[in-house]
Amino acid sequence: QVQLVESGGGLVQAGGSLRLSCAASQTISNIHAMTWNRQAPGKKRELVAGISPGGRTNYVDSVQGRFTISRDNAKNTMYLQMNNLQPEDTAVYYCRVIQTQTGGLLVDYWGQGTQVTVSS
Repeated sequence: QVQLVESGGGLVQAGGSLRLSCAASQTISNIHAMTWNRQAPGKKRELVAGISPGGRTNYVDSVQGRFTISRDNAKNTMYLQMNNLQPEDTAVYYCRVIQTQTGGLLVDYWGQGTQVTVSS
């Protein structure tokens, strides 16, 4: 069973930076997409950034230009570089990998989440 482990969260002042990592316990084949998501208290979980197998990236408007998603296939690890963090970025951040299995079935793998807190 694939496990995803996030790290890199913490407390930072507004304007600061953090880099989140998401390490997979094994190589995941047939990846459909890899994403970072977040959930703030009292809010629904939202997609923050995604990266396709071909390297195409997309971001929610609120983080465009501040966050960068990337991956290192050799290390089975995905990253989220977060710059110019703001209090509204405070949330638990989750990584997600979507795999295409036999027959076209899409399977989700989620990490356990890492807390990011931005003070004003």
